[in-house]
Amino acid sequence: MLFRPENPLIVQGDGSLLLEVDNERHEDARDFLARFAELEKSPQHIHTYRITSLSLWNAASAGLGAHEVVAGLIEFSKYDLPPRMVDDIHEKVARFGKVVLLPPRPDDPGTLLLDVLEPTVARKVASNKKAIAAMRGAVREGLFRVPLVNRGSIKQILLRMGYPVEDRAGFTDGASLHVHLRQETRSGDKFSLRKYQHQAIAAWSRKGGDDGGHGVVVLPCGAGKTIVGLATMAANQTQTLILATGVSSVRQWIEEILERTNLTEDQVGEYSGTQKQIRPVTVTTYQILTHRKSTESEFTHLGLFSAADWGLIIYDEVHLLPAPVFRITADIQARRRLGLTATLVREDGREADVFSLIGPKRFDVPWRELERRGFVAEAQCIELRVGLSTPLSLAYKNAEARKKIRIAAENPRKLEVVAELLNRHVDDKVLIIGMYLDQLEQVAKLFNAPLITGKTPNPQRDELYGRFRRGEIRVLTVSKVANFSIDLPDANVAIQLSGTFGSRQEEAQRLGRILRPSGGDAVFYSVVTRSSREQEFAHNRQLFLTEQGYNYLIEEWDPAEEEREASQPMFA
Repeated sequence: MLFRPENPLIVQGDGSLLLEVDNERHEDARDFLARFAELEKSPQHIHTYRITSLSLWNAASAGLGAHEVVAGLIEFSKYDLPPRMVDDIHEKVARFGKVVLLPPRPDDPGTLLLDVLEPTVARKVASNKKAIAAMRGAVREGLFRVPLVNRGSIKQILLRMGYPVEDRAGFTDGASLHVHLRQETRSGDKFSLRKYQHQAIAAWSRKGGDDGGHGVVVLPCGAGKTIVGLATMAANQTQTLILATGVSSVRQWIEEILERTNLTEDQVGEYSGTQKQIRPVTVTTYQILTHRKSTESEFTHLGLFSAADWGLIIYDEVHLLPAPVFRITADIQARRRLGLTATLVREDGREADVFSLIGPKRFDVPWRELERRGFVAEAQCIELRVGLSTPLSLAYKNAEARKKIRIAAENPRKLEVVAELLNRHVDDKVLIIGMYLDQLEQVAKLFNAPLITGKTPNPQRDELYGRFRRGEIRVLTVSKVANFSIDLPDANVAIQLSGTFGSRQEEAQRLGRILRPSGGDAVFYSVVTRSSREQEFAHNRQLFLTEQGYNYLIEEWDPAEEEREASQPMFA
């Protein structure tokens, strides 16, 4: 057995990969692994990755072959690769493309053809009850009829069987719409696509290929995902439905469309709680689409999917797509679909549904690569651990599980940390982010930092965002409404006081709030109660940041203060 001690990687037969952080080749190996493996653990010295079927199929759909995966593992591994694992990688990657969905024949326009290229797989499909129910018999062995309405469901069924479907059935063009990007924005700024944005659009559309027009583009917040969406509209010249995460996001999409394309106000509509405009380009929210009067009633606005002849549907922050929208997405597979996200991780585990119904990952680029090229700001990620006072520590020990989370999140000593950090960053623009309103209201009052929550009227939100961008407000307090698509280009410091149970999606969004280049260093602080459930949840968030290549520093915040009585004043 060969032994190469200078290499950073140990490949294990169970599909796990151990990566030495302190090795000189760590960064190169990490960037390589991120293309086809998932980070599971990230303690200080050894990070654990795992290769899964879905991670390999996403890699294959983005153009990474089994030979390239194996060659890279050999290059970085200390030892010979386990033969069984090599065979497993080849076998799983080979499954991508063995089942192909083809367009209808002219004599049967309501039926797609499912071509299963391997006889053993064809027999498995022919004997699977769910697959049989979704199909309409066989033309011959290995070639099955699939009703148009079951295009999405058959892909879900076969993916669960372990066979990803390569969808080459094509798409309806939708109603035509002349869209082009301006070379100069309405504000007079020069404007052009960056190279990686061109590459993302080309990878999604697969010019010269048969299976383009659906899939997910993964880019960091601040890297111009919205612009990729606009350029995709221009490339397809068709009426478009855009799904966003909230009303502020809807209005920012509309603002960007009007600023950077030739479209006029009467061609772009807002479909929200206050306006119901259906226009050639319509922007709505996931909340609107999932609205219903009761749990037993039908969803009120799902008809929006068929309200116009859409040729393209853009799913912004696709990792947040609600489950009811998956159901409708299964029924509208004939529309081109573009998913935009900073991370494919879903906390509900439905990454496979994104793969089947929106499409596979078509393009991504390491965050640190864009940082090195100056497209996103350099960022430091620091976890600050602070203890509870003695009385609160006792209360924490005796509390039930959910109460423990709340006690840790609202630890009063976090406010001391905030005060010190604001003094440290007196010349920076700072976001203080959390999820508990009582805590945020206290922060806003103590530090004269206006608060934006889900209840803040949209005109007031827009006014505060504008004042923050112009520098009239230096510190802004925001609840989780600021997680998604809020354009705060000049923020360069974020202080996170609490989050949603260690959500990696949330960490991606919050880090993205400070990644737009602004001339200063970006710093992301996460203030965590030491030795608590909150510290456990912080591990998941750390996974995401480490996976993206950021050094994640952990600092103890004056451990001696743990013994100080809570009655002592916190502020002089």
